[in-house]
Amino acid sequence: MPICVFDIYPDGTATVPTDTNLTGPGAYRWWHFDLTDEMLEPWARENLHDIPAGSLVQKQTRPRCDQFTGGLILNLRGINMNEGQAADEMVSVRMFIESDLLITVRRKRVFALEAIRRLAEAQNAPPSPAVFLEDLVGRLTRRVQEHVEGIDEQTEFFEVDLEDKDTPMPRELPEIRRSVIRLRRYLDPQRAALSKLAALDIPLIPENSQLELHEQANSALIAVEELDELRDRLVSVQEEHDVHVAQRQARHGYVLSVAAALFLPLGFITGLFGVNVAGMPGIHSPWAFAFLCLGITVLAVLMFALLRKLRWI
Repeated sequence: MPICVFDIYPDGTATVPTDTNLTGPGAYRWWHFDLTDEMLEPWARENLHDIPAGSLVQKQTRPRCDQFTGGLILNLRGINMNEGQAADEMVSVRMFIESDLLITVRRKRVFALEAIRRLAEAQNAPPSPAVFLEDLVGRLTRRVQEHVEGIDEQTEFFEVDLEDKDTPMPRELPEIRRSVIRLRRYLDPQRAALSKLAALDIPLIPENSQLELHEQANSALIAVEELDELRDRLVSVQEEHDVHVAQRQARHGYVLSVAAALFLPLGFITGLFGVNVAGMPGIHSPWAFAFLCLGITVLAVLMFALLRKLRWI
């Protein structure tokens, strides 16, 4: 039923238990489940109090950190590194932790948990639940920082492109803006959850682990602040492109307006002389067309000079 179960000892060695007891002979027993497993909820209801059991099997979660008697209910989010899925569709980790028990539940594959699982198989597992938390939170936070740094590099590239006003708006810009919004939606409550976790004064988390978790909470805060900055910078890039487009449209409209101002009187004259009725001057003169063209040219020059004097062009 579980993805894996390990009895982990204080020296980091791990064994796969042969019994189905909730805890084992090691420093703690780690149970790792898939949320889609139909047997998870009955197992949780049978072995845990309703509150931690309910937190583990919730379909929708947000980052949280709450004490429960001597244990800890903790939900965290991480960057989605699964192939073919968007990174900002963050994966969740549901946890219930006691001094000799650690239960993790995920819906999608979480690479940070997979890395810790490989450490357990290599007999180098985190020797205590507190160290397990340090390792997991550190891995999740580092991947968040790397992803935010990647967005920052893209944003700098967009800003450099603004130096050329003829550069079109990047197609990726709207999606990156939406990605920043989605990331911040989860990382801000995660920052609060990690800050609360680092501030807990419980035997489960010794002082040295508190210091490390405090550093991770600070890193999460920095990531949220960077996302706020990136959101504003991306809005600024979007607005700059919108201004450039508006300026080009205004310039084109201005040129058309000037052309219309020049050719409106000329069009009136050619239309007037094109009326095919008796009495039009010059009908019988071979020089009439030449004089008409000359007059139109003179009028066009006068119109151009007038527009220049009025500073319309």
